Amino acid sequence: MKLDLDERDLILLECIRSAGEPLGSWSLVEEMEKQGFKVSSASIGRILYRLESLGLVESQANKGRVLTKEGLKAITKARVSKSISRHSKELEKLIDSSILDEYIMVLQARRAIERETARLAAENISESRLRQLEQIIADQEDKASRGESIAEVDIAFHRNIAEASKNSVLSAVYGILAMLGQQTELFEYMRKSVGATYRTAHRSILEALRKHDPDEAERCMLAHVDGLMENVRKYWEHYRE
Repeated sequence: MKLDLDERDLILLECIRSAGEPLGSWSLVEEMEKQGFKVSSASIGRILYRLESLGLVESQANKGRVLTKEGLKAITKARVSKSISRHSKELEKLIDSSILDEYIMVLQARRAIERETARLAAENISESRLRQLEQIIADQEDKASRGESIAEVDIAFHRNIAEASKNSVLSAVYGILAMLGQQTELFEYMRKSVGATYRTAHRSILEALRKHDPDEAERCMLAHVDGLMENVRKYWEHYRE
């Protein structure tokens, strides 16, 4: 069954999810107002009744409604669909203005910088930093399993490696490159469109760092960035056709 949910429905579902406990109509009125939606208690009641009939929320005695598994799936699916639509429109503009070529140039610069930060990090990385990278990858995998963007955790992963290199100049240069668009939701969408994933690449880099092997760390980082460039080329060629 296709669900016809508007933005107000999704915000209401997300309010219930965020609460972590049953919410009644009056509580939802307040939560919706915080999100910029002024809705009466009666209207909230009608929306909840419809969402309950769709199996997205369920009542818990007199305590209020909670989100069901189907409700959680509906939120994820709707947000992913909205993200895909937005990114598709943005990419059409990029392709028309040939800006995609700039992605390759920035990735080439990242390749030159990050091969060295990986080598130095393998030599200098601490146990606490390794644990931090492990947590970042765990966060990445958790977000990916929920269909959420991993752009921020991707930046955190590479930034931590740059900082672990103990070279402040290389770390600063990486920080500049990270702001130029190759670790954003838009770039993430491009990679997903060609079936790419960060998971194995980041894991292999982490294992090389854990072994304190500069050569292997460099090889893994180069393979990772080369893969990113290949993803952009594949996407570019597909849409030019």
